[in-house]
Amino acid sequence: MSLIQLIYTSRPFGFDDARLASILMEACRYNARDDITGALIVREDLYLQMLEGPEKAVDATFHRIKNDDRHVEVTLLMRHPANTRLFPDWSMRDDPADSWMWSQEQVKAGAIAQATEDEALGIFKRLA
Repeated sequence: MSLIQLIYTSRPFGFDDARLASILMEACRYNARDDITGALIVREDLYLQMLEGPEKAVDATFHRIKNDDRHVEVTLLMRHPANTRLFPDWSMRDDPADSWMWSQEQVKAGAIAQATEDEALGIFKRLA
């Protein structure tokens, strides 16, 4: 079984605490079932998520996310093989990440489109 790490970003559609709680509850349940770990960084203007686990399971999860109407403008930032997991004990860690990543102004100015794989991975390494 090959392990991969995938990072994507999207904009939330209709962001509120109830919607976020629903996403996190579903993610924890499905990820535990599918041997997926990772983290979700959430702000009212941005979701940034790392998924790590078996290749087929991660790809299937990402496909579901792309088709989920709670996500808009889903953008793949990184997908590559991995030897170890950054979040081995978290079926889905969540973090508001208000102060140590792109500001809302930077996101509006195109920070996501300009992000490198190393930059995206670095965000999750700091969180781990």
